[in-house]
Amino acid sequence: MLEAELLFSEAALYLRPEDVSQLKNAYTFGHGAHSGQYRKSGEPYISHPLAVARILGELHMDAPTLTAALLHDVVEDTDISKEEISERFGEPVAELVDGVSKLDKIQFQTQAEAQAENFRKMFLAMARDVRVILIKLADRLHNMQTLDVMRTEKQRSVARETLEIYAPIAHRLGLNKIYQELQELGFRYSHPLRYRVLVKATRAARGNRREVVGKIQSAIINKLKDAGLEAHVHGREKHIYSIYKKMVEKQLSFSEVLDIYGFRVIVKDIPSCYVALGALHGLYRPIPGKFKDYIAIPKANGYQSLHSTLLGPFGIPIEIQIRTSEMHRISENGVASHWLYKSSDTNLNDLHMKTHQWLQSLLEILSDSADSMEFMEHLKIDLFPGDVYVFTPQGKILTLPRRSTAVDFAYAIHSDIGNCCVAAKINGENAPLRSELKNGDRVEIITAPYAKPNPSWLSYVVTGRARSQIRHFLKTIQFDESVELGERMLNQALLALNVEPELISEAQWEKLVRDSGFKSKKVLLADLALGKQLPVVIAKRLISPLESVKSEQLPSDPITILGTEGLTVQFAKCCHPIPGDVIVGLIKKDHGLVIHAHHCPVIAHAQKNPENYLDVTWGKHITRTFEVKIKIVAANKHGVLARIAAAIAKTETNIDDIAMESEKDYTAMGFILQVKSRYHLAQVMRSLRRIKEVAKIIRT
Repeated sequence: MLEAELLFSEAALYLRPEDVSQLKNAYTFGHGAHSGQYRKSGEPYISHPLAVARILGELHMDAPTLTAALLHDVVEDTDISKEEISERFGEPVAELVDGVSKLDKIQFQTQAEAQAENFRKMFLAMARDVRVILIKLADRLHNMQTLDVMRTEKQRSVARETLEIYAPIAHRLGLNKIYQELQELGFRYSHPLRYRVLVKATRAARGNRREVVGKIQSAIINKLKDAGLEAHVHGREKHIYSIYKKMVEKQLSFSEVLDIYGFRVIVKDIPSCYVALGALHGLYRPIPGKFKDYIAIPKANGYQSLHSTLLGPFGIPIEIQIRTSEMHRISENGVASHWLYKSSDTNLNDLHMKTHQWLQSLLEILSDSADSMEFMEHLKIDLFPGDVYVFTPQGKILTLPRRSTAVDFAYAIHSDIGNCCVAAKINGENAPLRSELKNGDRVEIITAPYAKPNPSWLSYVVTGRARSQIRHFLKTIQFDESVELGERMLNQALLALNVEPELISEAQWEKLVRDSGFKSKKVLLADLALGKQLPVVIAKRLISPLESVKSEQLPSDPITILGTEGLTVQFAKCCHPIPGDVIVGLIKKDHGLVIHAHHCPVIAHAQKNPENYLDVTWGKHITRTFEVKIKIVAANKHGVLARIAAAIAKTETNIDDIAMESEKDYTAMGFILQVKSRYHLAQVMRSLRRIKEVAKIIRT
C-alpha cells in the first residue's frame, strides 16, 4: 500500500532502522487483524490507522507512539488482546493502545454516560503518558477529515464533541496546526450552511486583499531591514471558524472582521523581538490597550509571542505577532516538540512542567469527581484557555480562566488554602472572596485553621479544580455527619428492642455488612441517617443471635438535636419547629431525619408507619437561629410597617421575608423571622403587641 511506504520512508528520516522495522511488523500485524473490515467509505480499515500514524509522523513522534497508532483499534475491533500486543511489541505500546481503546464491554444507562466514562479512562491514561492523547487527537483528526460519509445527525454530534473537547485539548497542549484543523472541520459539520456562506464570501474578498497585503508586507520588511534585523514576514490568513467566532463574540459584520490584516514576524532571538516591535511601532501607530507580551508571561500551553495591533495605511487595523523560530516550533507542535527537538531549551522545559501540572490537576479532579458526568463538567470548564494572569504575594505568576475569583486563586495554590480561606486582599485592599480577578492583580489569601468551604462558593467559582475540591469536601463532611447520626439512630432502635448497643460484636457487624452488600459499616450507618434504611429493621437483623440474652425493657434516650448537625438533619418547612417546641423525628427516604413540631398535620398523616418515627429532643445550649412564621393583622395606617419592623429589630431578630395583603381598613402581613427559641419568639410578640395599630398576632 502506497500510504504504508510513505509512512516508512518519512519515519526513516528520523527513526533508527530497528524502529522502522518494528513499524513494518506492526503494519503487517494490524493489516492481518483488520482483514475483511472496511470503513464506511468502502476503503480497507487499515487505511485509518495508517493515516493516524502519518499525522503523528509529521510531528516526528517516537517509535512506540507510531506503533501504537497503527494498532490503536486492534483491541477494540478485533479478537487481539492487550497481552498479545505486549508480548509482540512491548508493554509501553500495549499501555498506549489500551489508553486509547474505548470501554465497549461495560454497559451504561445512556450514551452520554458511556462517552463520559470513555473520556475519564482516556484522561487517566493521558495523565500517566501524554502520548495517549496525541494518538487520540490524530485519530479524531482523521475521522473528521473523512466525516462526509456519515449521516448528517452523526456528523453534527461528532463535530460538536470535537469543538467542545478535542479542539480545546489540542489548544491546551499547544498543538496549533491540529487545533485549527479540528476547529475548521468541527465548524464545517456542525453549521454546514454558515460554513459554506463564509467560505464563499472569504474567497471573494481575498482576491481584493492581495494588493493591500503585499504593500503592507513590503513596508514591514523594509522597516525591519532598516533596523538591521533579519526576519521572515508572512501574511496570516484568518481561518473560517475564527472569523465566525469573532463575528459572534464581538457582534461584528463579515467585512469588519476581514478588514483586520494579520502578519507574523519571525526573528532570530528574544532581544530581536523587542527591537522589531519598536521598529514597527515607528512604522505604524500602535492602538492603545492592544499590546500583549506573551514572551515575558507565556500562555498556559507554552505559547510565546509579542502581539500588537497597529493602525496601518487608510486606517486599516494590522495585527502583528513577533516570535523566534523556536517559539514558532512550539506554537505549531506544543508538547510534541519534546520528541521533535530533544534539546535543553528552557521554553520546552517550562511547557512540559505546565503540561505535567495540568495533567496532575486532572488526576485530582478525576479522584474527587463522584461520577464520569461530573468529571466531564469540570473538564469542559478547565479546558478553555486561561487568559487572566495574576500574581501571588511572592511574585509568582498564575494563569487562570476568565471570570476566575479569589476562591479559584486559593484552590490554584493548594487545596488546603482553598478549604481554609476566609478573606482576600487584592492589590493590598480587602476584597470579597467572590471578587473577579483581572490581569496583573496581586492576590493574597487569608486563611483560618477552623474555616471550611461554603456551599455558596459553587455558584461563582470557575475552575474545575476549585469546583471538584469544594464538592469533595462537602460530600466528605456530609458523610461523616451522616455516619454519626446513623449510629445514634441505630443505638436508639437497639435500646427499644431491649439490647445494649455494646453487646453487638464485630463479627455480627461483618456478617450484616456482607449479607446486605454494603461496602462498609460506615456506608450502612450513613444510609440510616439519609433514610435509605430503617433503624428498626437493621437493629432486628443485628440482634437475631442475641435474642436469648434479652433483659427487661431498657430505657431509650431520645436523640438530642443541637441544630449543628449540618446537612443530615433538616427542619420541616411545613411547621418550622423551634427550640421549646415538642418535636418528633421523621425518617424520610433520601432526605434523612426531618424534625417536625409535634402538632404538625404531617405527623398525624404519617402515624400508620410508627417505625419511621424517632424520639428526639432539643439540646440545652443551642446558639443558632431557626425560621418561624408569624401573621400580623394591623390597621391600614401610614408608617405601620416601619414601626413593626423597628419593633422586631429591637429584639435582635432578623426578618427573612415579608408578604402583605391589604384590604380597606386592615393589612395582613406574613413574616418569616429568625429566632433562637420559643422564649425569643414570645419576646418578639410582646414587643409587637405594644403597637396600638396591631390587632392580632399568631404563629402560623
